Amino acid sequence: MDDNALGEFLRHRRERLRPEDVGMPGGGRRRTPGLRREEVAGLAALSPDYYSRLEQGRVRTPSAAALASLARAIRLTRDEQDYLFRLAGQQPPGPRSPLALVDPAMLYLLDALGPTPAQVADDLLTVVAQNRAAQNLLGVWTGLPGYESNVTWRWFADPASRDSNDPAEHERIGQAYAADLRAGVAQRPPGDRFAHGLVADLLQRSPEFARLWSEQHVAALTSAPKLIRHPHVGELDLQCDVVSSPATGHRLILFRPRPGSDAHEQIAFLDVLGNQHFV
Repeated sequence: MDDNALGEFLRHRRERLRPEDVGMPGGGRRRTPGLRREEVAGLAALSPDYYSRLEQGRVRTPSAAALASLARAIRLTRDEQDYLFRLAGQQPPGPRSPLALVDPAMLYLLDALGPTPAQVADDLLTVVAQNRAAQNLLGVWTGLPGYESNVTWRWFADPASRDSNDPAEHERIGQAYAADLRAGVAQRPPGDRFAHGLVADLLQRSPEFARLWSEQHVAALTSAPKLIRHPHVGELDLQCDVVSSPATGHRLILFRPRPGSDAHEQIAFLDVLGNQHFV
């Protein structure tokens, strides 16, 4: 193979994409075909410098998380994602891995939602893809080390993750996350290392989680009203909707403004501020 086969493959796939293919505004003239390097880096939550060095062959050992983020950003097929991992000398992720290929229909919907904050999570509520509006609203949740991309883990293990929620809602939200995790674990094969490792880690870290887990509630997340407090725009009155894929177990979670609220304008203002991450 070429000495820089990985970089050449990334460049080729980047150049075949149009901005509208990945949910970005189209139109305007471009000096080069396809997406710019900095655009791919932004979609994959990587620094532009790191992505440039990766494409140029100056990074030889990208992490599995970076590879999975890039596969989603440039809309690779399952075979193409597996090929990307092998070019980097890594084993492709299994179908239930947090790094697995995102359901293509979910990615299409994620792109189509445009300014509506939305993200895709797996059956254990690990966030595997976000649009820019979701990153503006919630911060970057994809490709984080360990269990940090998992919503339930963050809720119980990182108290700061609750700052955007009304304290009066904390008990109800915690109950919902624990019940959803039990439902998700039940869908995994016996001995699934990620699922059981996640539960074991939470049981060790959080007495609150241990109490709720012992209550044996089982219920997948459903749509519900949600108030989110953002440091730059205040409180947003949203409806959190959940759309599931039976084929993959992935879930599209979108945050749409509730009728009569100011959330439309607040979300638009966050977009004007740019793709900044407030956590």
